[in-house]
Amino acid sequence: MTLHHQNPRHFKAIFQSFDDLADGAEGPARLADLRAELTRRGLDGYIVPRADAHQNEYVPPREERLAWLCGFTGSAGLLVVLKDKAALFVDGRYTLQAPAQVDTGAFTVVPLAQLKPEQWLETHLPKGATLGFDPWRTTLDGRERFAKAVAAAGGILVPVPEDPFDAIWRDRPEPPRAAVRLLDLAIAGEDTPSKLRRVQESLAEQKLDGALISDPHGTAWLFNIRGADVDHTPLPLAWCIVPTSGLPHLFVEHAKLSHPVREVLGAHAHIHTTADLEATLAALATGRALRVDQATAPVHLAQIIEGAGGTVNKGADPIGLLKARKNPAEIAGMREAHVRDAVALTRFLAWFEFEAASGTLTEIDAVEALETFRRDTGELSDISFPTIAGAGENGAIVHYRVTRATNRTIHPHELFLLDSGAQYPDGTTDVTRTLAVGMPSEEMRTRYTLVLKGHLALTHAVFPKGITGAQLDPFARQFLWAAGLDFDHGTGHGVGAGLSVHEGPARISQLGHVPLEAGMILSNEPGYYKTGAYGIRIENLVLVEPRSVPGAEKPCLGFTTLTLVPYDRKLIDLSLITVAERGAIDAYHRLVRNALSPLLAGDDLAWLIRATAPL
Repeated sequence: MTLHHQNPRHFKAIFQSFDDLADGAEGPARLADLRAELTRRGLDGYIVPRADAHQNEYVPPREERLAWLCGFTGSAGLLVVLKDKAALFVDGRYTLQAPAQVDTGAFTVVPLAQLKPEQWLETHLPKGATLGFDPWRTTLDGRERFAKAVAAAGGILVPVPEDPFDAIWRDRPEPPRAAVRLLDLAIAGEDTPSKLRRVQESLAEQKLDGALISDPHGTAWLFNIRGADVDHTPLPLAWCIVPTSGLPHLFVEHAKLSHPVREVLGAHAHIHTTADLEATLAALATGRALRVDQATAPVHLAQIIEGAGGTVNKGADPIGLLKARKNPAEIAGMREAHVRDAVALTRFLAWFEFEAASGTLTEIDAVEALETFRRDTGELSDISFPTIAGAGENGAIVHYRVTRATNRTIHPHELFLLDSGAQYPDGTTDVTRTLAVGMPSEEMRTRYTLVLKGHLALTHAVFPKGITGAQLDPFARQFLWAAGLDFDHGTGHGVGAGLSVHEGPARISQLGHVPLEAGMILSNEPGYYKTGAYGIRIENLVLVEPRSVPGAEKPCLGFTTLTLVPYDRKLIDLSLITVAERGAIDAYHRLVRNALSPLLAGDDLAWLIRATAPL
């Protein structure tokens, strides 16, 4: 029996669930409980961010306040609760998902593109009202924005250090206690003493006495450690204080450290439990200027620094940019991970083409099959995010997550949007392909081709050093714009090397103001979404590398593609692409075929050869 005829029931997903993660039906009752608790504390309202103390994208179950309260499970959002109103603010990725998950009679979903929380508060917060916020889960920038809005409304903004959810969330999960492990130096490419010197040199150049590292990705990078405290990102939740000279202070639950790991880390840092963070920070801050990351550091810790007589120097995490510029070992690992991932995806696509024709395949079947093909590599550690597998109208939900309640059959003559990624020991992947099941309509082919043209334009962009992602973003939108179309998400995000699939500080979007630098890895993922009909997205990961340009007056950069997965030829309208674009597609497919052919056989190899044949 060939793999193509394998029954979908033989596949299994172990790194993702298809159960509803939250129950929106419980929202009104839980909202009433929260309001009663706020009244008991003398508060007229409260801000509920979708965040933990580190502002992580993925948070432990204990920190999923927003999902528990209202049922919204997106990775970004903010809820403002007043006595008679509750407004959930979401970005363009979740404008369809949020209303489907929450009780809209109790919660009003507000797209951020229409109104920001601060603007809403200026209009809806009653004069003299006291609005509480969580100082552990609110950044300095966030507090400043809310303080201005509340003052404009004539209200009072107050920190609430004691979490009100402790009083109403009775079966709240315990904090994570996953073991910390050491990353092999061959994969990390640089040891901790070398990294520490570079961080401390950066702090000294800025005339700072040290830095509070609130982003656990930075701590993981600095100490070459990994963990499993959150889903899909190998993170140990930890804090770090780096002085400009001397050993840093690492704060991590002792139960997470084996004796061998503690011994290695103890050579590079003073090891503390997280319970010691506040007292140690106060002692180290006295009379000193400490960098505090404006994007991840909580207000509470900044208040401790100031209360101890220290100075809060608000700015970018000193590790962020160093981590984003991948070293040769990290780049090599990412390349190897992408080849491994491409083999799994090619085997999946060959299987999918055969199975989808039956008209009985479901979204969950496809997700379980893809994860199984990835596990068959023998190297899969996790997926890098829950797979987005949207058939037909579900594909128009940008961050759709299939559940047993939403699962639908993939029908002929519709589009299937598949956005997925993997965590391997040596690298992280993220790839999106839009697949035609049967014959696509002319409109589908036209709009897919416009998206592909933008994807190619960005792929082959050459630009002077110093150019930002905001300046490059129009490359991917130009053909959609010319047709009066657009998409409501960024074109690209940074990607970590065996860390978070969404990494700063650089990104390709209208808000991407950090210059791109050699060694950065980003996504290139323009799209188009027709509500109620279909979604289109094409995504590759690209590496920023130097480019030699004859006569150039500045150093130049360009992109090299890491992802090795064929585009769907059935969706390309050859009448809309230029000779140069046709050559670029053929060259990419030739690269894919040459890289993967030695690693495939039988039906899978035959499918690859057909899929990568010249246009």
